[in-house]
Amino acid sequence: MSVTTKDAPVLAPRPAGGVVQSFRDSLVVAKRNLIRMSRIPEMLLFGVIQPVMFVVLFTYVFGGSMRIGNSTNPEDYKNFLMAGIFAQTVTFATAGSAAGIADDMQKGLVDRFRSLPMARGAVLTGRTVADLAQTCITLSVLAIVALIVGWRPGSDGPTNAGRVLAAFGLLLLLGYAFTWIGALIGLSVRTPEAATSGGIIWLFPVTFLSNAFVDSSQMTPWVRHIADWNPFSATVQACRELFGNPGVSPSSAWPMQNPVWASLIYSLVIVVVFRTLAVRKYRKTS
Repeated sequence: MSVTTKDAPVLAPRPAGGVVQSFRDSLVVAKRNLIRMSRIPEMLLFGVIQPVMFVVLFTYVFGGSMRIGNSTNPEDYKNFLMAGIFAQTVTFATAGSAAGIADDMQKGLVDRFRSLPMARGAVLTGRTVADLAQTCITLSVLAIVALIVGWRPGSDGPTNAGRVLAAFGLLLLLGYAFTWIGALIGLSVRTPEAATSGGIIWLFPVTFLSNAFVDSSQMTPWVRHIADWNPFSATVQACRELFGNPGVSPSSAWPMQNPVWASLIYSLVIVVVFRTLAVRKYRKTS
């Protein structure tokens, strides 16, 4: 007589829990991703080259034909443009986040992390923090290039070092918020190639249907309404205000009247919503 027994399901060890444990686990994962990035320097190199190309092309190719308010002076457009280029740069890091997480999923690394007694959101938080560190480096290099080509804070209004740093802080917060969208995309696709495409294709309408590169007052009314309420536009306008650079023509839209507050609210809402969705997806995806 034989007895058939069923093997009990193997469960992952339960994490120690708590905010401190989650913080430590996130730092460990962030360190792992930073070490990986340092061993692939071309990732950082290509991430810097792209925005520099945008600066040069828009400044010297389109600068003389763009009208800001009543001015077609290339110098005015140069100072108007840079906040948009900075914001575009931090948001395009989304594609890297999506591809990196999709690559870890494909290689089974995420499953190995899941089997460890660590906080469930630490893998994604560590990845987004590492991407934020890379964005800081890219943004610093881009700011130096902008100064070289003639960008000057305070060209159209009062500013100081504190306001300039606050503007860069809003940019980094927006970039961090968008990396959580990238994390969700990376968990939702099967391959890094699909993640790269999915992580960047939606960014083009978000960044170009905004006040980043043209004065939204020159758009048709319904397009301008969309651009004025675009979260990306709020951060761009806030940065122009803090940098003391030319901004878009006055608009009655609340985000354009209160761009700093709008930028903060938009970015924090995006972090809360997409972090929640990404962590939930992480728990269910294998």
